Amino acid sequence: MSRDQRKLRNLVKVGILSAMSFILMFIQFPIPIAPPFMKVDLADVPALIGGFSMGPVYGVLIQLIKNLLNLTKTSTGGVGEISNFIVGGLFVFISAYIYQRKKTKKTATIALIVGMLFMTLAATFSNAFVIFPLYGKIMGVGMDTFVQMTSKLNSLVKSYFTLMVFAIVPFNLVKGTIEILATKLLYKHVSGILHDRK
Repeated sequence: MSRDQRKLRNLVKVGILSAMSFILMFIQFPIPIAPPFMKVDLADVPALIGGFSMGPVYGVLIQLIKNLLNLTKTSTGGVGEISNFIVGGLFVFISAYIYQRKKTKKTATIALIVGMLFMTLAATFSNAFVIFPLYGKIMGVGMDTFVQMTSKLNSLVKSYFTLMVFAIVPFNLVKGTIEILATKLLYKHVSGILHDRK
């Protein structure tokens, strides 16, 4: 197979995985420790699978397309999509980059855990200093509003700082863990198809 044919095949796979990722964004559920507008879904899983099979750049491309498609139904003025791309893209890129260097089951697990930790760190800082302030400005509310709505669900949240530490951090760790388990469960079943193995 020529290089151009391989690129074309990969782009087709990206399109399919992006569509799957977009659909999975509709299947979501809340975790009663975080703001009610933050929900867990499995939309990063197709991007992780794509990144593992084709490389980190393709995984990030899937994340980008998924979020561009989601702009058609956004309720956050695009802020949620920006946040999702930043943290999801980092999760996928780091995980896939590490895995590509040594493709073993052990490396895959380590890669996903490291990716999740970087995602959680990025989510905490980006939400604290960019995403929440921007979302609050668009919605016309102060940061205390996010604290109040979350403290009703999570008694540990009493300030903006504790919102980040006791809501945003555990939310991303829980979300990441669920997506890691789903990726490990599904990847071995679909990797043969993605690698064009019969």
